[in-house]
Amino acid sequence: MGQGREHEKRSDRLVVLGGRGARRPGRVALVGAGPGDPELLTIKALKALQAAEVVVHDGLVTDEILGLAPASAHRISVAKRKSRHAYSQDEINRMLVAFALEGLEVVRLKGGDPFIFGRGGEELEACREAGVECIVVPGVTAALAAAAGAGAPLTHRGSAQAVTFVTGHAKAGGEPDLDWESLARANQTVVVYMGVSMAPAIAARLLAAGRDGATPALVVENASRPDERRFTTTLAGLPDTADAVRGPALLIVGEAMALARPGEASPRLETLLREARA
Repeated sequence: MGQGREHEKRSDRLVVLGGRGARRPGRVALVGAGPGDPELLTIKALKALQAAEVVVHDGLVTDEILGLAPASAHRISVAKRKSRHAYSQDEINRMLVAFALEGLEVVRLKGGDPFIFGRGGEELEACREAGVECIVVPGVTAALAAAAGAGAPLTHRGSAQAVTFVTGHAKAGGEPDLDWESLARANQTVVVYMGVSMAPAIAARLLAAGRDGATPALVVENASRPDERRFTTTLAGLPDTADAVRGPALLIVGEAMALARPGEASPRLETLLREARA
């Protein structure tokens, strides 16, 4: 019963802007905020922000980027953290539709790109079903920023003829159901989003499917931000390296990662170096 009342309260607060009177229908813009560096925001994203009356944003969007919206714009955080969500995805969908139907210019501001593990497709479908105009403004996804910062190309002639983006988590939690044999083939880059906690299982699956344990790997935490950290390692050393990461991070596995500029040495590599010197 308590949970039911709490849901009612949360549903009641979904539409917090009212009394605007008769207006033309509003619009929803699904905007990619990029990986964090404000200078990586696109001009189209900036224009959408400057025209916003409501900004519904993720927790990873920086204050610098949020500050580009008008001071009069209402800012609503729908931050999603592991096991703790301010709003469910269904509530976010209904919020966007309700604001647009009130005649408001709504920006749904997402870290990275709306269509790369950003659930932008679900929000687009909700707007279409409600007859609400919805546009999509692509953003620089974290994998591109992480690779650029490390100087390690995601594709490279001779060592990476393909790149695949995968998620490290299944919808219901736990290990993702992926084509591990395909991902284990050599001369390709595999980028794992949201995979830090699943790094041991992911590495084990790739190794079991035949990927060489010596395949270069890169872990990038807070890509493009001032506090970015990079760890160079191998597929075999990926679990130990990921264990040292605390913030949002990407796991990148592939031969082209041998070109990554050294960041912080992985704990496993530091141990091996000490043993080699002994």
